[in-house]
Order: sequence, then structure tokens, then C-alpha cells
Amino acid sequence: MRMLVINGDEVSELLTMEACITLMETALKDLSAGQAEQQLRSVVPVREGGLMGLMPAYLIRQEIVGAKLISVFPHNHDRGLPSHQGIITLFDATTGAVNAVVDGRRVTAIRTAAVSAAATKLLAKPDARTLALIGTGEQARSHLEALLLVRPIERVRAWSRSAEHAQQFANEMSARYGKRLEIVACGSAQQAVLDADIICTLTSSTTPVLDDAWIAEGAHINAVGACRAKDRELATAIVQRSRLYVDRRESAKGEAGDYLIPLQEGVIGQGHIIGEIGEALLGRVEGRTSDKQVTLFKSLGLAVEDLAAAAYIFEQAKQQGKGTPIAF
Repeated sequence: MRMLVINGDEVSELLTMEACITLMETALKDLSAGQAEQQLRSVVPVREGGLMGLMPAYLIRQEIVGAKLISVFPHNHDRGLPSHQGIITLFDATTGAVNAVVDGRRVTAIRTAAVSAAATKLLAKPDARTLALIGTGEQARSHLEALLLVRPIERVRAWSRSAEHAQQFANEMSARYGKRLEIVACGSAQQAVLDADIICTLTSSTTPVLDDAWIAEGAHINAVGACRAKDRELATAIVQRSRLYVDRRESAKGEAGDYLIPLQEGVIGQGHIIGEIGEALLGRVEGRTSDKQVTLFKSLGLAVEDLAAAAYIFEQAKQQGKGTPIAF
């Protein structure tokens, strides 16, 4: 038997952000429509706040089954290493044969931002021009790329707990995008989100990094960083005030501290979740209904997203002669 091993550089070559946004919209619609299946991720805690996760899923129409195996070590940033590392394995759903092993880090970086872009297309005001990025790591770079594809962004405000990292990000992105964007490193999270139309929280924080008083009317928030029931990036009042959408209800009710903690505090009820992004894409639930609403997308990351991206990469690799064939 033979399979393809596809490395991170090849993932970046084969999966454009524009293509990934479309892939994620389809995957989320399929999941909400019952055309894909997945289980909650299985997580093993590791020392110093790290974890090892297993994320299995089945794409029915594509006849693909597989899983992402991923490690999340938040303190790796202090070591100069990526916080998320892993692989995605693809199997043929008809024969059970192993088709490919794909670098999970690059897929995660691209598809996470693509999902946020899909949510932003649905929920942010059409004329949103000011973007706040809370956190300036790999996800900030990919989110900036993705959101530029779906809204007419002109101004970017970035904040990190490390002022050096924030300035480095601003310099790097200014060089990349030139005069198209005004990109500023801010001294505080409050300054970064002031009058922002779109806010992305992309941190490893386990406690809130934003307060409700800082959030402007009509803002859209993509809350991406916290992925455990006891962790959150947003103050309770932000969640209470917002129209809340999730990638998957089951996942949010098991893993999303940004939802679960306000629920446990009795500030919101079970019905506070308006719906899944897939349901909104299918027209089953309403999106934004006024320019004054604050909308919130809580992203946890789903196995179907990883498989949809990896399956596309596998097909592109076969067509373009990429990847390393391995006999086993």
C-alpha cells in the first residue's frame, strides 16, 4: 500500500486562503445538514497546561474518514516554537485504506482563519473597515489575510502582551501590504478595540482579555483562542450582550468557556446560542439584523474543517505531483 506525506510547505502551496474559505463554508453547511459526522475531541492533559487532542470525522459526500492528532502547548511561544503541532490522516471511507498524512500545523493556521472569514462574511457589517487583532502570532497573520478577502479593511490595530511582538507584527504586515493598510501596534487591548468593526481574539489567555465597555456598537467578534471549558478570552458582559453563533452546538456546550462560564453564572440561558454558522449559511437561522448589534462567533475548531482542507490538499497534490509517496 502507498500513501502521500504532504509537508507544511506543500500545504501552503496547495491550499490558498480564498479556496479554503469556500471549503469551510461547504464543510460547515454539510455538518449542519447531516452530510458529515464528527465526535467531540478527546483530550489528554499534559504538563504545564499542554494537551494532546484527537479529532475524528467523516465526510459522507467525499467518502473520506480520518482524524487530526494535535498537540497544543501554549508556553511554546516562550521557547520560539509553535503552540499547535500535529498531523491529519486521511482514509478512504469505502476500503479503509490510508490515503495521506498531511501537516496539521499549516492546515490549522489556514482553516481557522478561513472559518473566521466565513463567519465575518455573514455577521460583520458590510462596510467594516477597522480590524482589531488581539494576539500577534501565526493566527493573527492568517486572520489578516483571510479577513481582507471578505471586508474592505483599511485600518488594523494589533495588541500583544509582548510590545516587541506587536511592533514586529505591525512592521512585518506593513511591509507586506504596503500603503493598502494602516497597521498600528497598540499599547493596550482597550486601545486596539476602540471603535473596531471587527475584533479577533487570538490569544492563549485563560482569563478575559476584553471588557464589554471597550466594545463599540455594531462590532463583530471572532473569539478563537480559548478551547477548554474553564478558559475564556471575553468578559461575561460581552457574551451576554452579543448575538452568539458557534461552529457546532455540541462542541460549544462541552468545551467553550466563553459560553459555559456565563451560563454557569446564570447570566445567559441555554438558548443564548442563536445557531451554528452552518445553519446560518443554509438560511436556517438569521444572522445580523441591525447595524447596532454586537455579533459573536465562538470558534473551537472542528475535525470536519481539518478533513475538508486535507482532502482538498490531497487531491491537489495528486494533480500537481506534490507530496512524498510512502510504501507501507
